[in-house]
Amino acid sequence: MAMSGDGNIRRATADDAAACAAIYAPYVTDTAITFETEPPTVAEMGRRIAAANRHHAWLVLEVDGTVVGYAYGTEHRTRAAYRWACDSSIYLHTGRRRTGGGRALYAALLPALAARGYRRVMGGVTQPNEASMGLHHAFGYSEVGTYRKVGWKLGSWHDVTWLQLDLAPGEDRTTPPAEPR
Repeated sequence: MAMSGDGNIRRATADDAAACAAIYAPYVTDTAITFETEPPTVAEMGRRIAAANRHHAWLVLEVDGTVVGYAYGTEHRTRAAYRWACDSSIYLHTGRRRTGGGRALYAALLPALAARGYRRVMGGVTQPNEASMGLHHAFGYSEVGTYRKVGWKLGSWHDVTWLQLDLAPGEDRTTPPAEPR
């Protein structure tokens, strides 16, 4: 699909489920970056990859044949009027943070979501997380609000700041958009 500075970005498959689960597990067990409290199984991760690829996108970053990160889009809300909006997430192997992998993944993911007809993309960032906030701001996301003390994990309450990016700037407000595909 695309090359980053030191790797290849491609669409995830079921074969990537184990690598994605391994990357994600430390975020679940050791951080408040995600509010999940039990790492998903490989089978569950495979189900998530398949679901994301059916409706949004799930991409992996491979370096020397090894998956070291991934990014994906998912449904923002279930109500029909939200169908042109989605959420985005990125996870990198802990040794790969701040190496350009997140930037490369978003540079591939955001156009893929726009090509599927999504007009807005949201990112929820548990605070504090300067690296994630910086990445989102670098791609033009703007802060739209913070949920205060919304999640309890690792012995304390955590805020989540929501950011939004317009994938279709200048869009006519009165013409109905084509359905996302």
